[in-house]
Amino acid sequence: MSEPTKTNTEANTEIADEMLAECPHCGKPMPLCICDSVTPIESRIQLLILQHPQEQDRALGTARLTARHFKNAAVRIGLSWPSLSKALGRPVADPSRWAVLYLGSAKVEDLETDAEIVAINRKGELEPGQRAILADIEGIVLLDGTWSQAKALWWRNAWMLKCQRVILGPKRPSRYGRLRREPRRDGLSTIEAAAMLLAGLEKRPDIAEALIASFERMLARFSEVQAKMPELAPKPKKKDFRRRRRG
Repeated sequence: MSEPTKTNTEANTEIADEMLAECPHCGKPMPLCICDSVTPIESRIQLLILQHPQEQDRALGTARLTARHFKNAAVRIGLSWPSLSKALGRPVADPSRWAVLYLGSAKVEDLETDAEIVAINRKGELEPGQRAILADIEGIVLLDGTWSQAKALWWRNAWMLKCQRVILGPKRPSRYGRLRREPRRDGLSTIEAAAMLLAGLEKRPDIAEALIASFERMLARFSEVQAKMPELAPKPKKKDFRRRRRG
């Protein structure tokens, strides 16, 4: 006995469901997923991304895409954790050998250095012995979310005070361009920040090349889908909350 033929409505519903389904790896709707082109990267430095639970930009978010490149990278969604070890899910012998990308008022352009990665103290001043400090880093913590959400993560996790603060001085603005407005020039996407930090600290430009290539493919896919399925890749709002100045 032959199987009943599907109606056009049923077939269209199945296609729609498939389009709306999320990739289990990057969390994006399947039409926006580029996981099949991700290049695995071996890295000495570990990566921990803390994502604010209200960060829901599935279309343009890069946290899970970033972690997808590294075997030991971790993405944790929440507001607070009692320690770095708890957040990471494994023991950390010395949190001071982990760096956190700091969100304070310090800017590389205001310091007497032309370095792109700079270690600072609690006063926002250059740490002495930059080369030795940066060479000793074994892990990086990135905060994922809007500017205010990332700041909330910073203030809710006191254990970050034990980590080394670093700031970035990128030579170019984020590749997001008009798709997402950042509050200042050194504001980067999570994947761009990871590329800059890991490549710079390990002195391996291939890491940056792989991550930026993925980011550019993601943005290109977004533009393609935006033209065909705007509900999955909406245009940015005129009043973007990401443009609010920091308090």
